[in-house]
Amino acid sequence: MLELNKWFFVQLANFLLLLVLLNIILIKPLLRLFGERDKGINGALNSAKSMDKEKNDLMGQINAKLSEGRAKARTVFEELSREGMETQKQALASAQDSAADMNRKAKEELEAAMEKARASLKSDVEAFSRQIVEKLVKA
Repeated sequence: MLELNKWFFVQLANFLLLLVLLNIILIKPLLRLFGERDKGINGALNSAKSMDKEKNDLMGQINAKLSEGRAKARTVFEELSREGMETQKQALASAQDSAADMNRKAKEELEAAMEKARASLKSDVEAFSRQIVEKLVKA
């Protein structure tokens, strides 16, 4: 059975004194350290959440600017493509006109050369005919 003598009270006092000292020396600093750690972690989490939100906002802005830039680039590309097609059509028409002019000039030159050749052949034929007639008449 439990005896309530002076040693019981001494040990009880020792226990209570140790409890108070451990509370002051060990438990309160640990609780304060855990509280600071929780505040740091919660602060870091809140900071990370705000940075994530800011990142998402910036990514949205970047995506919007990219799509706007792509739309402008597409518009410019289509406009330049149309201009290129017009330039190509004009160059083709100019080349066709030039080829037609060259063809017409070549035909005219060929006809002139044919007329000159016909005239030359006609004079040669007349000269040969005279020679043949002269040789036949002499024979």
